[in-house]
Amino acid sequence: MNYFCTTLLFFTLVIYHSASAQINQPKVISKIAFGSCNHQDNPQLIWDSVLQEKPELFIFLGDNIYGDTKNMTVLQEKYNKLGSKAGYQKLQQNCEVIATWDDHDYGVNDGGKEYPKKEESKKIFLDFFKEPDTSSRWKHKGIYTSYYYGVEGKKLQVIVLDCRTFRDKLVAVRADLSCKGPFKKALNKNKTFLGEEQWKWLEDELKQPADLRIIATSTQFLVDFNGWEAWVNMPHERERFLKLIEKTKAEGVYFISGDLHYAELSGLKRDNMYTIYDLTSSGLTHGHSCEGGNELRVGKPFMEANYGVISIDWNATSSPKLRFEIKDEKRTTHIFHELNLNQLKF
Repeated sequence: MNYFCTTLLFFTLVIYHSASAQINQPKVISKIAFGSCNHQDNPQLIWDSVLQEKPELFIFLGDNIYGDTKNMTVLQEKYNKLGSKAGYQKLQQNCEVIATWDDHDYGVNDGGKEYPKKEESKKIFLDFFKEPDTSSRWKHKGIYTSYYYGVEGKKLQVIVLDCRTFRDKLVAVRADLSCKGPFKKALNKNKTFLGEEQWKWLEDELKQPADLRIIATSTQFLVDFNGWEAWVNMPHERERFLKLIEKTKAEGVYFISGDLHYAELSGLKRDNMYTIYDLTSSGLTHGHSCEGGNELRVGKPFMEANYGVISIDWNATSSPKLRFEIKDEKRTTHIFHELNLNQLKF
Protein backbone atom coordinates (compact mmCIF):
# COMPACT_ATOMS: atom_id res chain seq x y z
CA MET A 1 0.00 0.00 0.00
CA ASN A 2 1.51 3.36 -1.04
CA TYR A 3 1.86 6.42 1.17
CA PHE A 4 -1.22 8.16 -0.24
CA CYS A 5 -3.49 5.15 0.40
CA THR A 6 -2.13 4.67 3.90
CA THR A 7 -2.74 8.33 4.74
CA LEU A 8 -6.24 8.22 3.26
CA LEU A 9 -7.08 5.11 5.30
CA PHE A 10 -5.80 6.75 8.48
CA PHE A 11 -7.95 9.85 8.09
CA THR A 12 -10.97 7.75 7.11
CA LEU A 13 -10.66 5.81 10.36
CA VAL A 14 -10.28 9.03 12.34
CA ILE A 15 -13.41 10.49 10.77
CA TYR A 16 -15.38 7.26 11.36
CA HIS A 17 -14.37 7.15 15.00
CA SER A 18 -15.31 10.79 15.50
CA ALA A 19 -18.77 10.12 14.04
CA SER A 20 -19.38 7.10 16.25
CA ALA A 21 -19.63 9.14 19.44
CA GLN A 22 -20.86 12.63 20.15
CA ILE A 23 -18.22 13.54 22.68
CA ASN A 24 -14.90 11.94 23.51
CA GLN A 25 -13.12 14.21 25.95
CA PRO A 26 -10.57 13.59 28.70
CA LYS A 27 -12.50 15.50 31.39
CA VAL A 28 -13.30 13.16 34.28
CA ILE A 29 -16.98 13.37 35.27
CA SER A 30 -17.77 12.96 38.97
CA LYS A 31 -21.31 14.40 39.30
CA ILE A 32 -24.30 13.85 36.98
CA ALA A 33 -27.87 15.04 37.41
CA PHE A 34 -30.81 13.75 35.40
CA GLY A 35 -34.58 13.86 35.14
CA SER A 36 -37.65 13.70 32.91
CA CYS A 37 -41.21 14.97 32.49
CA ASN A 38 -40.68 18.72 32.48
CA HIS A 39 -43.85 20.59 31.54
CA GLN A 40 -43.04 23.94 29.98
CA ASP A 41 -46.24 25.51 31.36
CA ASN A 42 -45.46 24.57 34.97
CA PRO A 43 -43.25 26.55 37.36
CA GLN A 44 -39.63 25.44 36.93
CA LEU A 45 -38.87 25.37 40.65
CA ILE A 46 -36.43 22.50 40.68
CA TRP A 47 -33.52 23.98 38.71
CA ASP A 48 -32.02 25.92 41.62
CA SER A 49 -31.77 22.70 43.61
CA VAL A 50 -30.27 20.84 40.64
CA LEU A 51 -27.64 23.54 40.20
CA GLN A 52 -26.74 23.45 43.89
CA GLU A 53 -25.56 19.88 43.24
CA LYS A 54 -22.93 21.39 40.90
CA PRO A 55 -23.33 18.69 38.23
CA GLU A 56 -20.86 18.59 35.38
CA LEU A 57 -23.50 16.94 33.19
CA PHE A 58 -27.31 16.95 33.07
CA ILE A 59 -29.20 14.22 31.18
CA PHE A 60 -32.77 14.85 30.00
CA LEU A 61 -34.54 11.48 29.77
CA GLY A 62 -37.54 12.59 27.73
CA ASP A 63 -40.83 14.46 27.96
CA ASN A 64 -38.51 17.44 28.17
CA ILE A 65 -41.53 19.43 27.00
CA TYR A 66 -45.14 18.41 26.40
CA GLY A 67 -45.63 18.97 22.70
CA ASP A 68 -48.19 16.37 21.58
CA THR A 69 -48.78 17.80 18.13
CA LYS A 70 -48.25 17.29 14.41
CA ASN A 71 -47.95 21.05 14.02
CA MET A 72 -44.25 21.87 14.03
CA THR A 73 -44.89 25.55 14.69
CA VAL A 74 -46.70 24.61 17.90
CA LEU A 75 -43.91 22.19 18.84
CA GLN A 76 -41.26 24.86 18.29
CA GLU A 77 -43.20 27.37 20.40
CA LYS A 78 -43.30 24.90 23.29
CA TYR A 79 -39.55 24.35 23.10
CA ASN A 80 -39.12 28.12 23.00
CA LYS A 81 -41.15 28.41 26.18
CA LEU A 82 -38.80 26.02 27.98
CA GLY A 83 -35.83 27.88 26.56
CA SER A 84 -37.13 31.16 27.98
CA LYS A 85 -37.25 29.83 31.55
CA ALA A 86 -34.58 31.40 33.78
CA GLY A 87 -33.90 28.09 35.55
CA TYR A 88 -33.27 26.23 32.31
CA GLN A 89 -31.04 29.02 31.03
CA LYS A 90 -28.95 28.79 34.22
CA LEU A 91 -28.67 25.03 33.73
CA GLN A 92 -27.28 25.54 30.22
CA GLN A 93 -24.82 28.16 31.47
CA ASN A 94 -23.45 26.01 34.28
CA CYS A 95 -23.20 22.47 32.95
CA GLU A 96 -23.33 20.39 29.81
CA VAL A 97 -26.84 19.28 28.83
CA ILE A 98 -27.57 16.17 26.76
CA ALA A 99 -30.94 14.61 26.01
CA THR A 100 -33.12 11.95 24.50
CA TRP A 101 -36.86 12.23 23.90
CA ASP A 102 -39.98 10.39 25.00
CA ASP A 103 -43.47 10.43 23.55
CA HIS A 104 -44.64 13.94 24.47
CA ASP A 105 -41.61 15.78 23.04
CA TYR A 106 -41.43 13.28 20.19
CA GLY A 107 -44.90 14.51 19.28
CA VAL A 108 -47.65 12.06 20.20
CA ASN A 109 -48.73 10.32 23.41
CA ASP A 110 -47.47 6.70 23.55
CA GLY A 111 -46.25 7.10 19.97
CA GLY A 112 -43.72 5.08 18.03
CA LYS A 113 -42.58 4.71 14.45
CA GLU A 114 -46.08 5.43 13.11
CA TYR A 115 -45.77 9.14 14.02
CA PRO A 116 -45.63 10.94 10.64
CA LYS A 117 -43.60 13.97 11.74
CA LYS A 118 -40.62 12.19 13.27
CA GLU A 119 -38.04 13.80 10.97
CA GLU A 120 -39.39 17.31 11.45
CA SER A 121 -39.57 16.77 15.20
CA LYS A 122 -36.00 15.46 15.21
CA LYS A 123 -34.69 18.64 13.61
CA ILE A 124 -36.43 20.84 16.19
CA PHE A 125 -35.11 18.63 19.00
CA LEU A 126 -31.51 18.67 17.77
CA ASP A 127 -31.57 22.40 17.09
CA PHE A 128 -32.96 23.14 20.55
CA PHE A 129 -30.26 21.11 22.27
CA LYS A 130 -27.59 22.73 20.05
CA GLU A 131 -26.43 19.55 18.38
CA PRO A 132 -23.16 20.20 16.49
CA ASP A 133 -23.31 20.07 12.70
CA THR A 134 -20.70 17.29 12.79
CA SER A 135 -22.82 15.08 15.06
CA SER A 136 -23.64 11.58 13.84
CA ARG A 137 -27.21 12.18 15.00
CA TRP A 138 -27.83 14.24 11.86
CA LYS A 139 -26.60 11.39 9.67
CA HIS A 140 -28.82 8.48 10.76
CA LYS A 141 -32.48 7.96 11.53
CA GLY A 142 -33.48 8.56 15.11
CA ILE A 143 -31.56 10.38 17.85
CA TYR A 144 -29.59 7.58 19.56
CA THR A 145 -25.99 8.43 20.38
CA SER A 146 -23.16 7.94 22.86
CA TYR A 147 -20.78 10.16 24.83
CA TYR A 148 -17.40 9.37 26.34
CA TYR A 149 -15.67 11.20 29.18
CA GLY A 150 -12.52 10.69 31.20
CA VAL A 151 -9.36 8.66 30.87
CA GLU A 152 -8.41 5.02 31.26
CA GLY A 153 -9.51 3.79 34.68
CA LYS A 154 -11.99 6.68 34.95
CA LYS A 155 -13.79 6.27 31.64
CA LEU A 156 -17.51 7.11 31.58
CA GLN A 157 -19.70 6.07 28.67
CA VAL A 158 -23.23 7.50 28.38
CA ILE A 159 -25.42 5.56 25.95
CA VAL A 160 -28.50 7.55 24.95
CA LEU A 161 -31.23 5.39 23.43
CA ASP A 162 -34.10 6.35 21.14
CA CYS A 163 -37.17 4.40 22.27
CA ARG A 164 -39.62 6.12 19.87
CA THR A 165 -38.41 6.41 16.27
CA PHE A 166 -38.24 2.67 15.57
CA ARG A 167 -40.66 1.24 18.13
CA ASP A 168 -43.67 -0.77 16.98
CA LYS A 169 -47.09 -0.04 18.44
CA LEU A 170 -47.86 -1.50 21.83
CA VAL A 171 -50.89 -3.72 22.32
CA ALA A 172 -53.72 -1.70 23.93
CA VAL A 173 -56.34 -3.32 26.17
CA ARG A 174 -58.11 -0.32 27.73
CA ALA A 175 -58.41 3.42 27.26
CA ASP A 176 -58.84 4.56 30.86
CA LEU A 177 -56.08 6.16 32.92
CA SER A 178 -56.50 4.13 36.11
CA CYS A 179 -53.57 2.76 38.09
CA LYS A 180 -53.63 -0.19 35.72
CA GLY A 181 -52.02 0.92 32.49
CA PRO A 182 -53.65 0.59 29.07
CA PHE A 183 -51.29 -1.99 27.54
CA LYS A 184 -50.59 -5.70 27.65
CA LYS A 185 -47.45 -7.61 26.81
CA ALA A 186 -46.72 -8.05 23.12
CA LEU A 187 -46.28 -11.76 22.41
CA ASN A 188 -45.34 -11.13 18.77
CA LYS A 189 -41.55 -11.45 18.82
CA ASN A 190 -41.25 -9.59 15.53
CA LYS A 191 -42.19 -6.35 17.29
CA THR A 192 -39.20 -4.14 17.99
CA PHE A 193 -38.30 -1.53 20.57
CA LEU A 194 -35.11 -0.18 19.03
CA GLY A 195 -35.05 -1.36 15.41
CA GLU A 196 -32.22 -3.41 13.91
CA GLU A 197 -30.05 -0.43 12.99
CA GLN A 198 -30.02 0.80 16.59
CA TRP A 199 -29.54 -2.72 17.96
CA LYS A 200 -26.42 -3.17 15.80
CA TRP A 201 -25.07 0.19 16.93
CA LEU A 202 -25.80 -0.68 20.58
CA GLU A 203 -23.88 -3.94 20.37
CA ASP A 204 -20.86 -2.10 18.98
CA GLU A 205 -21.10 0.48 21.78
CA LEU A 206 -21.22 -2.17 24.51
CA LYS A 207 -17.96 -3.56 23.14
CA GLN A 208 -16.16 -0.24 23.55
CA PRO A 209 -13.83 0.14 26.55
CA ALA A 210 -15.44 1.94 29.50
CA ASP A 211 -15.40 1.67 33.29
CA LEU A 212 -18.93 2.92 33.99
CA ARG A 213 -21.75 2.79 31.43
CA ILE A 214 -24.84 4.89 32.11
CA ILE A 215 -27.64 3.81 29.78
CA ALA A 216 -30.32 6.48 29.36
CA THR A 217 -33.71 5.11 28.30
CA SER A 218 -36.85 7.25 28.22
CA THR A 219 -39.11 4.45 29.45
CA GLN A 220 -38.32 2.08 32.28
CA PHE A 221 -36.09 -0.88 31.54
CA LEU A 222 -36.55 -3.04 34.62
CA VAL A 223 -40.02 -2.28 35.94
CA ASP A 224 -42.17 -5.38 36.35
CA PHE A 225 -45.30 -5.42 34.19
CA ASN A 226 -47.98 -2.94 35.28
CA GLY A 227 -49.63 -2.05 31.97
CA TRP A 228 -47.81 1.24 31.38
CA GLU A 229 -45.21 1.88 28.71
CA ALA A 230 -41.96 0.08 29.51
CA TRP A 231 -39.52 -2.38 28.00
CA VAL A 232 -41.41 -5.24 29.62
CA ASN A 233 -44.30 -4.61 27.22
CA MET A 234 -42.02 -6.24 24.66
CA PRO A 235 -40.44 -8.84 26.95
CA HIS A 236 -38.44 -10.41 24.13
CA GLU A 237 -36.72 -7.04 23.54
CA ARG A 238 -35.82 -6.59 27.19
CA GLU A 239 -34.48 -10.14 27.23
CA ARG A 240 -32.46 -9.37 24.10
CA PHE A 241 -30.83 -6.43 25.87
CA LEU A 242 -29.94 -8.48 28.93
CA LYS A 243 -28.45 -11.21 26.76
CA LEU A 244 -26.53 -8.59 24.80
CA ILE A 245 -24.92 -7.32 28.01
CA GLU A 246 -23.95 -10.89 28.83
CA LYS A 247 -22.74 -11.62 25.28
CA THR A 248 -20.53 -8.52 25.08
CA LYS A 249 -19.38 -8.88 28.70
CA ALA A 250 -20.16 -5.19 29.12
CA GLU A 251 -19.32 -4.27 32.70
CA GLY A 252 -20.32 -1.20 34.66
CA VAL A 253 -23.87 -1.00 33.22
CA TYR A 254 -26.44 1.06 35.15
CA PHE A 255 -29.76 2.19 33.65
CA ILE A 256 -31.49 5.51 34.28
CA SER A 257 -35.04 6.12 33.03
CA GLY A 258 -38.02 8.45 33.17
CA ASP A 259 -41.65 8.70 31.98
CA LEU A 260 -43.53 7.45 35.04
CA HIS A 261 -44.24 10.68 37.01
CA TYR A 262 -42.71 9.15 40.12
CA ALA A 263 -39.29 7.85 41.10
CA GLU A 264 -38.20 4.34 42.01
CA LEU A 265 -35.23 1.98 41.97
CA SER A 266 -35.51 -1.47 40.39
CA GLY A 267 -33.01 -4.33 40.53
CA LEU A 268 -32.66 -7.69 38.77
CA LYS A 269 -30.17 -10.47 39.54
CA ARG A 270 -29.73 -13.23 36.98
CA ASP A 271 -27.44 -16.22 36.77
CA ASN A 272 -24.09 -15.50 35.11
CA MET A 273 -24.57 -11.73 35.40
CA TYR A 274 -24.08 -9.01 37.98
CA THR A 275 -27.19 -7.26 39.33
CA ILE A 276 -28.72 -4.83 36.83
CA TYR A 277 -30.27 -1.66 38.25
CA ASP A 278 -32.64 0.95 36.82
CA LEU A 279 -33.13 4.26 38.65
CA THR A 280 -36.19 6.18 37.45
CA SER A 281 -36.48 9.95 37.93
CA SER A 282 -39.82 11.54 36.97
CA GLY A 283 -41.00 14.22 36.89
CA LEU A 284 -39.10 17.45 37.20
CA THR A 285 -42.22 19.62 37.44
CA HIS A 286 -44.91 17.25 38.70
CA GLY A 287 -45.48 13.92 40.40
CA HIS A 288 -48.28 11.36 40.43
CA SER A 289 -50.79 10.15 42.98
CA CYS A 290 -51.09 6.63 41.61
CA GLU A 291 -48.35 4.06 42.22
CA GLY A 292 -48.00 1.24 39.71
CA GLY A 293 -46.97 -2.26 40.72
CA ASN A 294 -43.37 -3.40 40.44
CA GLU A 295 -42.07 -6.62 41.96
CA LEU A 296 -38.51 -5.60 41.08
CA ARG A 297 -38.71 -2.38 43.10
CA VAL A 298 -36.02 -1.82 45.71
CA GLY A 299 -37.39 0.16 48.65
CA LYS A 300 -40.25 2.63 48.22
CA PRO A 301 -41.19 4.95 45.35
CA PHE A 302 -41.23 8.74 45.65
CA MET A 303 -44.37 10.34 44.24
CA GLU A 304 -43.52 14.07 44.11
CA ALA A 305 -41.40 16.23 41.78
CA ASN A 306 -37.82 14.97 41.76
CA TYR A 307 -34.45 14.74 40.04
CA GLY A 308 -31.68 12.16 40.08
CA VAL A 309 -28.03 12.55 41.07
CA ILE A 310 -25.10 10.25 40.35
CA SER A 311 -21.91 10.86 42.36
CA ILE A 312 -18.73 9.04 41.39
CA ASP A 313 -15.68 8.82 43.65
CA TRP A 314 -13.10 7.56 41.19
CA ASN A 315 -10.34 7.66 43.82
CA ALA A 316 -12.03 5.48 46.44
CA THR A 317 -9.88 2.72 47.89
CA SER A 318 -9.94 -0.58 45.92
CA SER A 319 -12.86 0.42 43.64
CA PRO A 320 -14.65 3.61 42.57
CA LYS A 321 -17.66 4.33 44.77
CA LEU A 322 -21.02 5.11 43.13
CA ARG A 323 -23.90 6.91 44.82
CA PHE A 324 -27.30 7.18 43.13
CA GLU A 325 -29.96 9.44 44.66
CA ILE A 326 -33.46 10.78 44.05
CA LYS A 327 -34.03 14.23 45.55
CA ASP A 328 -36.99 16.58 45.82
CA GLU A 329 -37.21 20.32 45.18
CA LYS A 330 -35.61 21.02 48.57
CA ARG A 331 -32.68 18.64 47.89
CA THR A 332 -33.98 16.12 50.42
CA THR A 333 -32.91 12.58 49.49
CA HIS A 334 -35.75 10.05 49.18
CA ILE A 335 -34.05 7.16 47.37
CA PHE A 336 -30.43 6.26 48.02
CA HIS A 337 -28.34 3.51 46.45
CA GLU A 338 -24.62 3.13 47.01
CA LEU A 339 -22.29 0.48 45.60
CA ASN A 340 -18.75 -0.06 44.41
CA LEU A 341 -18.02 -0.20 40.71
CA ASN A 342 -16.56 -3.70 41.08
CA GLN A 343 -20.09 -4.89 41.97
CA LEU A 344 -21.01 -4.24 38.33
CA LYS A 345 -18.59 -6.81 36.98
CA PHE A 346 -18.99 -10.39 35.78
